[in-house]
Amino acid sequence: MTAEEKTTLARFLDRAGDYLRDGYARTAAAEISFQDDPAAKDDAHTEAPSESEAFASLPLAYRMDEDDCEEASGEDTSPEEDGPFPHEAPRDFAEPQALANLVAAVGNCTACGLAATRTNAVPGEGSDRPLVMVIGEGPGADEDASGRPFVGRAGQLLDRMLASIGLFRDRNCYIANMVKCRPPGNRDPAPEEIAACFPFLEQQITLLRPRAILCAGRVAAQNLLKTGKGINALRGTFAEFKPNPAADFSLGDGAPIPVLCTFHPSAILRDESLKRPAWEDLKLLRSHLDSRGEE
Repeated sequence: MTAEEKTTLARFLDRAGDYLRDGYARTAAAEISFQDDPAAKDDAHTEAPSESEAFASLPLAYRMDEDDCEEASGEDTSPEEDGPFPHEAPRDFAEPQALANLVAAVGNCTACGLAATRTNAVPGEGSDRPLVMVIGEGPGADEDASGRPFVGRAGQLLDRMLASIGLFRDRNCYIANMVKCRPPGNRDPAPEEIAACFPFLEQQITLLRPRAILCAGRVAAQNLLKTGKGINALRGTFAEFKPNPAADFSLGDGAPIPVLCTFHPSAILRDESLKRPAWEDLKLLRSHLDSRGEE
């Protein structure tokens, strides 16, 4: 791909996300810059985009082609059964108090050494009945300061990626991390830190019962799926995560949840050549949701 083609694709992804979120495209001056300190991770605080009135009047089943955005016909062409994940049964959901108790438990946790260096624990945020749960590796500096997940530059990009396929953290997504406290220096979480935090994540997944999980990056993908495969080998196809039906907090029958892995937004900020494969992953996720009539 030439530099000009990369630039064109980057602008398309940015502007298409604007169109779906706000009903119009921003000017170039307002677009994300991928050249300003691309090695930084979550280093500038930004607010997640709220769902606008303009978007509220649009259907979620929008297709983003390489050349334009066009409304899906609305015709149901979904097969009765397709792939390894048949139509799911109606979900049970946790009482709000159960989620509140979990947030409190995360805030009080001292099970690993990260508790001693954190400013705030970052339990997660979003809809309590999400279509998609996004899982990253761990909080960065801005997340540690705010107590919210994905609020830096990588978070801004994540919000735009999700908006491009009709997903929003304040409407139909829940965003969390593999560990709930910031590893110093934004290093990868240590195995013992992930082990200490994993019961919280498993409880979130089981309480929220998302229709699908999007793993952002190698650390989240490898640890959720218990594999040593790299992100390039894991992305582009669905795996599955099986919640623990024996746990006290379990809901339903522990049926597997589809898991799609893609590149972490920070990696995309560092290497714009990852945008196209990440976009293919997003389209695959949207197609999976559409095939099950999810809006």
